[in-house]
Parts: sequence; C-alpha cells; structure tokens
Amino acid sequence: MTKGSETTVHPVDEILPPLKMTTLGLQHVLVMYAGAVAVPLIVGRALKLSPEDVAFLISADLFVCGIATIIQSFGMTRYFGIKLPVMMGVTFASVGPMVAMANANPGPEGARIIFGAIIGAGIISMLIAPFISRMLKFFPPLVTGVIILVIGVTLMRVGVNWIFGTPVGPTAPKTVDPLATAWLSHINDLASQGTVPAAPAGLKVAPSIDNPAYAKPLNVMIAAVVLVAILLIARFGKGFVANIAVLLGMLIGALLTIVLGQMTFEHVADAAWFDVIKPLHFGMPIFEPVTIITMVLVMIVVMIESTGMFLALCDMTGKRLTPEMLSAGLRTDGLGTVIGGLFNTFPYTSFSQNVGLVGVTGVRSRYICVMGGVILIIFGLIPKMGAAVESLPTAVLGGAGLVMFGMVAATGIRILSTVDFAGNRNNLFVVAVSLGFGMIPLVAPDFKQWMPHAIHPLIESGILLATIAAVALNAFFNGTGGSLEDAKHAASLADH
Repeated sequence: MTKGSETTVHPVDEILPPLKMTTLGLQHVLVMYAGAVAVPLIVGRALKLSPEDVAFLISADLFVCGIATIIQSFGMTRYFGIKLPVMMGVTFASVGPMVAMANANPGPEGARIIFGAIIGAGIISMLIAPFISRMLKFFPPLVTGVIILVIGVTLMRVGVNWIFGTPVGPTAPKTVDPLATAWLSHINDLASQGTVPAAPAGLKVAPSIDNPAYAKPLNVMIAAVVLVAILLIARFGKGFVANIAVLLGMLIGALLTIVLGQMTFEHVADAAWFDVIKPLHFGMPIFEPVTIITMVLVMIVVMIESTGMFLALCDMTGKRLTPEMLSAGLRTDGLGTVIGGLFNTFPYTSFSQNVGLVGVTGVRSRYICVMGGVILIIFGLIPKMGAAVESLPTAVLGGAGLVMFGMVAATGIRILSTVDFAGNRNNLFVVAVSLGFGMIPLVAPDFKQWMPHAIHPLIESGILLATIAAVALNAFFNGTGGSLEDAKHAASLADH
C-alpha cells in the first residue's frame, strides 16, 4: 500500500534485521526439530538400515525440510509457495504406510520402493492440488479427528517399543534357550548319520526364556527421566522454553545416558563435518502402482490438513487466502514430496507447531521461516548432527516419543470434542468403526495372509483403513458437508 511518499509493507513481507531474523529462524527450527528427526529414525530402523544410513536419512530429511520451507515461504514462481511463514516437515501421517512397506521389504530395496511411492505420489499431488478444496466436503472434523487419533495411536506403539524393546529381534521379550538349540543341533547330527529320522524342514526352536535385553530397568528409568523432564519443562517453562520441552527433554536424556555410559560417539566421530546430500543414495526408485496409490491417499489427507493450516495462518497474519495461493501452497506439498523422494527422504507438509509459534510470538514475517529453511539446510550438510541423533539410545527417544505421538492422538481427541455426538448418535458409529478398522493391523498384523499380495501395501496401514472407513461412514450417515470453515477450525485445534 502507498500513502503519499510512504510505502507500507505487509507484516508477512517485512524483512527484519539479520540478527533478529536469524534468532527467530533458529527458534522455529528448534520447535520443529524433534518432530522432524523422528520419522527418519522410525523408517530407517524399520528398514533395518545400518547406523550410517539412518544418520544419512536424518541429514537428508533436515536438508529437504530446508528446501521445502524456502520454496513454501519465499515462493518459486506463481505456481509454488504460499508465501506465508510456514515451516515444512515430514508428516506423521505417512509413517504407518512406510513402516508397512519397510517390514515387507527391508533393506535398500525397501527404501527404493518407498521412495518410488513417494515420488509418484508427489507428482500426482501436484496435479490434483487445485482440486483439493472440492474434497474438503469429505473431511469434516469428525473424519479428520478420527484420522489424527489413529495416527497418534499407531505411532504410540513405536514409542513404547523404543523404551522396552521390539516384539521380534535381539530385544524381543523371549529368547531361545541355548540348551534347546544344542539339543536340536545334536538331533540334526544324529539324523545325518541315519540314527534318527531327519527333522522336518524349517524346524526351529521357539523362544522360551525371558530375554534380559527386554524392558531393562535402566532403559525404563532413562525414559522416565526424559518424560518427567518434558512434563516439568512444559509445566513450569515460559514461552519459547515450553515450546521446545520435547527437545530439551531429549537433551537431558542424552546427558544422562552419557554419564551412565549408555551413549557412545563412535559413529559421530567417524562422520564428516561437511558432506553434500546425494540424490538416489540407495539407487533408482522402484515404482509400484499399489504403493503409489497408498501414498496418494496419504497425501490427500495431508493436503486437506494443510488447507486448514493455511486458513488458520491467514487469519493470524491478516492475509487473504486466494484460490491461487492455496493451490500454490498445496502444490508445494507435492513438490516437496517429490524432492524428498529424490533425496532419500519423505512426504512433506506444514508443521502446525510452527503455525502456533507465529501466534505466540506475534512475528508474522515469512522471511523468518526462509531463514529457518537456510539453517535446516546447513544442519543437513553437517553429517555429525545426523550421526549424533542416530546415536541417541532408544530409551531416550521412547520417553520423548510418548509425548510426541501421544500429542498427535490427543489432537485428534480435541478435534473430535467439537463434534456433536449428543444430537447425532450416528457420529459415534463413525468413530467406533473407523477406530476399530485402524486397530486391525496393530492387533492382528497377519489378518491379510489370505488376501492378494498385490493389495497388502494398501491395507497394511491402520491409518489408511481408518481414513477409508471414516470417509465412507461419514458420507453414509451424514452426507458430504465439510467446508473451508470446518477445515480452518480443525487446524486451529491441531498441535502435531
């Protein structure tokens, strides 16, 4: 706007002094950091990758977080970037399907399948971005609340396993009795001599004795310290300190494990101080139609949520959201996802923690988030940072995971609290059945064993099952009446 000889710059477009911009940009990075590094840790370990490769995934994630943030906040032509103070990070909604793919195909090949699905879904997301506003009618708060609740509950399993141990593997609750192994070996020796009949092919000794590596009291204590530290900081911390309670809790846990000798810096010492993030680190992506469809469904949910975030952010900043701005913002979710797949990382969306920070600080300049993006790129180019996060004992991550993933579930409950259950009892059926569908892969992971293998990636994720059920049941009972106002209201309650 121009008045006389003076030009008034909108607060969103204000360029602050360099020191202030850097400080506030770092503040945004710290608020999102714990959530940003959680997904590569989860997926990397589900893929059973080496510690070096998991550390690389963390660095790649931070690097692409920065690129996607700069594109979204600064803009790149009129087709990409909403040009609002937005920080981009990996969406938790994608974790369930990716872990299912990783469990079915561990190792570098599984990574190539995941990245192929991500790239394919990102391209499709860019194409359908202008039509997302028409899909909002299928995603009222009743549906989005159930989806976010199931995302949180699904992820809680990861946090709990980080504390106690995984159901299978070296930290499983039970381990094989060495005496039983020796007995079977002796029987096989006798069978080879013709003394006794040969054991059936594939016969193995079942785990039968308690595993001392499972639920170690020391790990439980470390996780408890991290959890209590986060709660105390959240309760007594003020402003920015309270906003980074999870990150500070993880730092306290790291210091404790260093003192107890549980955290080693072997991989950190071996990592370089600087290295570029090379695309296609694991080889050419593998494009499978079913996995791509699975990730497209995830991206539709992500973009519906982003729409609400953008509406809430426009209210905070005093900017009017035009259809062109909305399409550019959602298209950037797709572009960031394509870039993520090429650079060995995951689907991206706007982080609601940072939208909340805009409201807390009152600083509305998008250039702060641009600076945050630059800082994230720098962090991604320092492999020692990724190696340090990968070196954190799982007990530390578990204590923080209970809070992070539990907050996602609590956000879903908070959104559902705005739904009218008293006046419309059918809404109870939508929540009940959708939640039940979401629990199927958690409670009965082998439920699909007689179903066609080709559709396994589509049904292995409780998040996708819950999404399909919630959309269908809501349409059946309530019709399709979601609106932009509903999406904005749900976004104002989100905290994940």
